[in-house]
Amino acid sequence: MITLPRIMFLTLLLVGGYVFVVAPRVETSPVARWETKVAEPTPTFTPSPAAKDPSQFPPAGKAFFGIFTERGPGDLTDYNGFVRAAGKAPQVMMFAQGWATHKKFDRQPFDRIVNRGMLPMLGWEPWDYRVESKVDTERGTQPAYRLSKITDGSYDAYIRSYAEGIKALGYPVALRFAHEMNGYWYPWCESANGNKRGDYVAAWRHVHDLFDDAGVRNVIWVWSPNVVYENSTPLSQLYPGDDYVDWVGLSGYYGTAGMETYQTFEQIYRNTLSELKSVSKRPIVVTEVAATDAAGRKAEWITDLLKTLPKHPEIIGFMWYESVKETDWRIAASPAASAAFAAGVATPYFSATWAPDTVPRRTLPAVAASPAPSASRTSASPTPSASRSR
Repeated sequence: MITLPRIMFLTLLLVGGYVFVVAPRVETSPVARWETKVAEPTPTFTPSPAAKDPSQFPPAGKAFFGIFTERGPGDLTDYNGFVRAAGKAPQVMMFAQGWATHKKFDRQPFDRIVNRGMLPMLGWEPWDYRVESKVDTERGTQPAYRLSKITDGSYDAYIRSYAEGIKALGYPVALRFAHEMNGYWYPWCESANGNKRGDYVAAWRHVHDLFDDAGVRNVIWVWSPNVVYENSTPLSQLYPGDDYVDWVGLSGYYGTAGMETYQTFEQIYRNTLSELKSVSKRPIVVTEVAATDAAGRKAEWITDLLKTLPKHPEIIGFMWYESVKETDWRIAASPAASAAFAAGVATPYFSATWAPDTVPRRTLPAVAASPAPSASRTSASPTPSASRSR
């Protein structure tokens, strides 16, 4: 006899069977969360009429601030926490994609950033980070991604697919290709992976030329070394030239291995800034920066950072690393750090606004920054920053 309780039991059994057998599993990785989310709407904006002197980003006398989070635009949890802590939204968001794991161009992460009023910056990494060696001296060993493989055309079809994808976006994208190349921990570093002197510049120019041949005019090319350290590859050996670069990016942290002793922003960056004066005439963006709170001085360091940057007009912006990696770098993790950051970016100097029709500033101000005081070479250990940008 079929009774109501039996019908209810059979119904629950069938539903349960669907949930546990038929329904697809949703992975918990950031990539899976992005792939399974609702499609991001395509940005809509009306470009301003062509003007003789279009608005620059950032305007002269101002600088922007941006953010990198481990989960990127696919999960905005850390981004939202950062905005609450900072008291205002950033103007740039950086995210990373590796060539081995992101085989097809997807416009959704770019659109998601633009829809929130930010310039997208892609950290484009020619390697497979999933098989990164745990042996420090072998971290950059991946023969499949040797620089000569890029130059000889092995990845041309893949590079062109991204060129066409970015071109079709219709708004600017900053492309931070193969960063921290003056170290030893990535396959594209000249001191690693069987690469030879001159290989990095050749690979960079090859990628740039493929984009140029495809008619891509909406890329801001960001050449981004680590701050110099003892025995790092000279920047002059790795710079592709001003014709191939729009912004120079830099990575440097207070609190990484070998830098536990308190050092100001000036102490960490001054040798690199000095070296860059003879290498490039392009504006500088601090593409990775953060501070530890291990000694209780994170808020102090942030205050120093935001008071020092206006003294360097060649630096037009910075990207805060709002993630947990070697330590908790997030400003949102500390009320004192949040307050210091919010106070610093509330000043008019950090009031730049990005819009899709602004033009990236590509030239240094007419009056160069005053030379930094001479100092002994500061050692900034590269190893910790090597794995941050994934």
